[in-house]
This record gives sequence, structure tokens and C-alpha cells, in this order.
Amino acid sequence: MPRVVIAIGGNSLIPDAEHVTVQDQYAAAAETDDHIAALIHDGWDVAISHGNGPQVGFILRRSELASNELHEIPLDYCGADTQGAIGYMLQQNLVNDFRQRGITKNVATIVTQVEVDPNDPGFANPSKPIGSFMDEAKAMKRRDEDGWDVKEDAGRGWRRVVASPQPKRIVEIEVIKQLLNAGVVTIATGGGGIPVITNKNGDLEGVAAVIDKDLVASMLARQVDADLLLISTAIEKVALNFGKPNQEWVDQFTLAEAKQYLAEGGHFLPGSMEPKMKAVVSFLESGGREAIITNPQNLERALAGETGTRIVH
Repeated sequence: MPRVVIAIGGNSLIPDAEHVTVQDQYAAAAETDDHIAALIHDGWDVAISHGNGPQVGFILRRSELASNELHEIPLDYCGADTQGAIGYMLQQNLVNDFRQRGITKNVATIVTQVEVDPNDPGFANPSKPIGSFMDEAKAMKRRDEDGWDVKEDAGRGWRRVVASPQPKRIVEIEVIKQLLNAGVVTIATGGGGIPVITNKNGDLEGVAAVIDKDLVASMLARQVDADLLLISTAIEKVALNFGKPNQEWVDQFTLAEAKQYLAEGGHFLPGSMEPKMKAVVSFLESGGREAIITNPQNLERALAGETGTRIVH
């Protein structure tokens, strides 16, 4: 049975600024799951990863607003919370889809830790903004009292910034493999995983960081021997020179072409399509067969070669 890792963007659960509630996200998850269930019905063995950026942002904002009455929530716990909540939405919708389609499958969500190196250069230069905007006085107060790294953000105010270290190890990978090999649809590595380090006592310990979710999805795909990495995002196809007058939609890249365009720079937006293309390159260079990038509603059509952008050797 062919195996696919499907990486769902956290923003794909939020259709627009008018539909951000939990109920709205559940409905968006239901739509995505319907397409995933169709792939499973067609015989694919599936692991699902997902983003969580907006959802973590909501938790941090609630925590800040309630800080005069309740303790604030550490970033690693926000990651764990969202893995459980988003996993629940995806899991329940898939179970319902399976019943409607007559599919006999189980689904499980794994709260997943991803180990990073405490000496990773990212910790020396935190750059990933999280949480709400602050004025300078509040930012300096949080820096001095709580040890936050803060930066001014293009004239819009100050924000907390955290490291974005490279992933070293998916801690629960053996459990994930066992579930997949038993035929269980497995939801794992949500939001790039909960960042943890091994401390000087040899124990795992959560850290305030954000790991690139697409890079970890690529690592997951490699380690579970997936035939295909399928990245579900906001657009139907990848474009060269995105947003520019010479924008060009692309049906297929070779690995060599993808590496060339990444090296040239300027073709893919940083923080958006660029990390997805880097994740695809990493997957293919490590033995993966092919990757596809498309939006949720076109998953089946992309697999059939009718749309999406396919990256091959």
C-alpha cells in the first residue's frame, strides 16, 4: 500500500478573517478531511501533519489578556494544546467520513515532541515573532523581568521573538511507525512538534522555540518511508516570481530545478512557499520519490495529475 504524509497548513483551517472561531476551524477541517478520506478510500496509507501558527497565537493572546488573574501559558504548552485540539478536529471528522464511506480504519493523534540542539545557532539569534504587539515600555519590562527576546517590527510595535532551531529527532517516531504499520491513520508532529532539548541531566525539557513545520513534515515522511510528501497550502499551484508581473504557475519541477530556483532567490516568498520548497528538496534528496504542493480541495485532482505542482527527481 503506498504511503503519503500530508502536511496541512495551520492557516488552511482559517478560511478568512471572518471565520476564525473553533466552529469555523472545525468546518474547515471537515472539508480537508473529506478529501483525505477519499485518498484513503483509494488505497493510500496516510500520516497527517499540520500547522498551528494562528491557533498558538490565539492561545497566547488569551493568556496575555487573562494574565491579571491567571498564570500565563508557556510556548511549549501552547504547542501541546494545539496538537491535541487540532488533532481532535481532524480525528473526529475522519472517523465520521470513514463511517459514511464504509472505511474500516482507526485514527490516532500523537502529541509529538521534536528534539533540537540547545546550541543551535537559532537560539543565539531569535527571529520568529510570536504573540501580540506591545509598546516599547512593555517590551522592555518583559525583557528585563521574564527574559524575553523582543524586537521592533517594522514600525508596527514590539513583539516577542523566539528561536527557530533545526529539528534533530522526532521523539515519538517509533510509536508513529508502529501505528502506521498497523494501518492506523496517524496525526503527528503538529506545528513542527513541541520543541524539546536534552538537558545536562539527560532529561527532555521543553523550550520556547518554533520549529519549521514543513521541515519536520519532510523529516516525518523520510522516517516513515513515505512514497509521497503532499503539502496542502492556500494555493493550487506553485508560482515562480510569485506576486510579480512575470509570475508563472508551474505544473512540475525537477529536483535540480527546485534547488536552482531556491539558490537564485526571489522566486518563493520567505516564511511561505520557500520553506515548503526546501522541505520538498530535503525529502527528495533523502530518498523520497516525489512531492506535490496544492490546496486542500484539489488533493485528489493533484494526485491524478490534473493540477497542483509536482516535484520529481
